[in-house]
Amino acid sequence: MDIQKLWRTALVEIELLVSKPVFQTQFSQSELVSLERGVATVGFPNAMIKNLVEVRHYSLIKSILDQHTGQNVSLVLVVAPHKKVLSQKDAGPLFEQPKETTKEELDQTARRLHVRPEHTFESFAVSTSNQIAYAAATAVAKTPGAAYNPLFFYGGVGVGKTHLMHAVANQLLKERRGVKIVYCMGEEFLNEIVEAIQTKTARQFKQKYRSADLLLVDDVQFIAGKQTAQEEFFHTFNAVHRDGGQIILTSDRAPEEISRLEDRLRSRFEGGLTVDISAPDFELRTAIVNIKASALNIGLTPEASRIISANLTDTRSIEGFLKRITTEVSARPGTILTPEFVSSLLGAKAKNNSVEKAPDQKRKNQVTAQEVLNAVASYFQIKPTALKGPKRDRPIARPRQVVMYLCKTELGMTLEDVGGLLGGRDHTTIMHGADLITNEISTNVRLRDSVEGIKKFLWG
Repeated sequence: MDIQKLWRTALVEIELLVSKPVFQTQFSQSELVSLERGVATVGFPNAMIKNLVEVRHYSLIKSILDQHTGQNVSLVLVVAPHKKVLSQKDAGPLFEQPKETTKEELDQTARRLHVRPEHTFESFAVSTSNQIAYAAATAVAKTPGAAYNPLFFYGGVGVGKTHLMHAVANQLLKERRGVKIVYCMGEEFLNEIVEAIQTKTARQFKQKYRSADLLLVDDVQFIAGKQTAQEEFFHTFNAVHRDGGQIILTSDRAPEEISRLEDRLRSRFEGGLTVDISAPDFELRTAIVNIKASALNIGLTPEASRIISANLTDTRSIEGFLKRITTEVSARPGTILTPEFVSSLLGAKAKNNSVEKAPDQKRKNQVTAQEVLNAVASYFQIKPTALKGPKRDRPIARPRQVVMYLCKTELGMTLEDVGGLLGGRDHTTIMHGADLITNEISTNVRLRDSVEGIKKFLWG
């Protein structure tokens, strides 16, 4: 094992967990002297620094070396006065180097912080549903800690909350060398507290979060009802805010709607700017499809893009479907992405969901097929029995096709089961009806509004 490379990697992580002055004075002239038979010997330039590190950071160094060596190492700190002083290139992370940081280096740094480098302001599609959130995020990126602090985004799944949060982080990584960014999920924050208590590393935990220049917490609602987590987050929030750090939080609901959240935290969450990001409309979804398809080098026709955006209503579903297209094209070279091919994949996606359901799909399937049929009948002001009957005139046939479409794409029902629901119709009839809606919904605004209205009634 290359011990110099190992120590450079360890120093990168240490710098993210301690303040800049501490790193420069206590670690910049340190060196991993040896690693033999499970014993790691780390040298420091004088006894004062060695003793200081031993008291304050011994467990931090050991945990990092344990992680990268895969061993339970014994750590020994020694005085090594004649060690070579590490250059800035060796001592710090890539964004501390005097040379201009490359995009590859920035991406690597972002990933190490669990920030997705592709989530930038340039790749974010803006519409009326999210323009306030976008403006707030860009303002925070320009003047962190001053514009809106905290910045609290809330909304449903796949509306762009995490994208904007990561965009701020990527912008600061690009423009501010040495910025300390900490990103975590609310559940991860809770788990780290438990681990810190069990391993007696509370000091390192507090240092990591409270010294952040930019603190990002996704799905912060998960700390509600957890007394220890809320207590620690309260003090973390105060420390970061007091020192001028920027805080960005996301949740699936507004602060006042988070049950079992302590009032003192609720008041702090509401003390900055709270922004509701609503679900993307058809035009915005189409823009999102085009942006993400371009990033994946997928050549979609305008009609194919509209079909996707008309049938998938959130960003994560769109991302997943585009990755499915990439897989299909890779498996079958020469495949042309025609609207018909895209429509067939949308149908296959619904079929696959009936076998292996994601959490959102499980929630959708709490709605029964009969409830879908009743909702469609109510929306179009006809009797449910008419949808099961033999009549084929348009006022009955079109709502019946909507039932076919919703049962197939949203509930993941088989063609035979949908046919049984609608009076024993043949599976080819069901396939034809569902495909008609799938294709027409991208161009027929009235039909699209009807389908989205029924979906909202059924699933909120």
